[in-house]
Amino acid sequence: MTLTRPRTIAEMQCVDQAFVSTTGLRRGLGYTPGASDIFISPYAKCGTTWMQQIVHGLRSGGSMDFDEITEVVPWLELAHDMGVDVNAPQVAAPRAFKSHLGWDDIPKGGQYIVVLRDPVDAMVSLYNFLDGWRFEAGAISLDDFAAYYLDRAESNNYWTHAASWWRQRDRPEVLLLAFEQMKGDLPRAVNLVADFMHLPDDPELRQLATRQAGFEFMKEHGRQFDDHLLRAARDEPCGLPPGGKATKVASGKVGTGKPLVTEKIRAEFNTRWHEEMTREFGLDSYAALLRALASGNA
Repeated sequence: MTLTRPRTIAEMQCVDQAFVSTTGLRRGLGYTPGASDIFISPYAKCGTTWMQQIVHGLRSGGSMDFDEITEVVPWLELAHDMGVDVNAPQVAAPRAFKSHLGWDDIPKGGQYIVVLRDPVDAMVSLYNFLDGWRFEAGAISLDDFAAYYLDRAESNNYWTHAASWWRQRDRPEVLLLAFEQMKGDLPRAVNLVADFMHLPDDPELRQLATRQAGFEFMKEHGRQFDDHLLRAARDEPCGLPPGGKATKVASGKVGTGKPLVTEKIRAEFNTRWHEEMTREFGLDSYAALLRALASGNA
């Protein structure tokens, strides 16, 4: 039988259901963290790989000795499905894991770094990432994908995830950062992460980690951030043909999503923001969240 990529949202959702096995998810959720373990848990396409690179660079002295970043910073929910033992020793300390889990689901007892991002930019970035991998290139329109993104299950949508972490913003074991602020001042972000990890004040190491987390450096080393190990492990169980392409290091720019979506879609995203974030937290927009976050990290 010839494998084909989904051409509709419904077909893509069937693939999504096979992406993480029940056993793999159970084992990830059942992991018992050590107090120094770092969980990097933004929502999809909000800066996860970027933060993996920062954390690994800081803890390893800038080592780039890995095939793909998930090899050294495993994805908690998918580790079992990728043949990785989450309890096995890692190449550097502290132990670090990637995740996309919200606060309510992630194993407790470690330290948590979450990057927030404008939801429209995150949606467009996810669309571009999945196009040609998890669905046939060009087969699903951006408007249809936006509608799907707005209607994702409560356990797996942007707003539930963001709200779950915003509620924990004052916990000492939680560090919240913003994608846009990292773009604007990467050295400051790296310093915040290094301090959060309780690392010595080593200016040379922090400068190296900053350089290696820069857009140009990560673009030059794109294969080390392109999820090819993940695709090799999960394409067949998902019924996807081999040879799909995905890139984590795209334009490196902020605010590129809004011009690509219709005014109707932007209005629907604003409505969802008010329903989920304004009512509970008084944040009338993502810009208000950025201001509050900047004030808290000042």
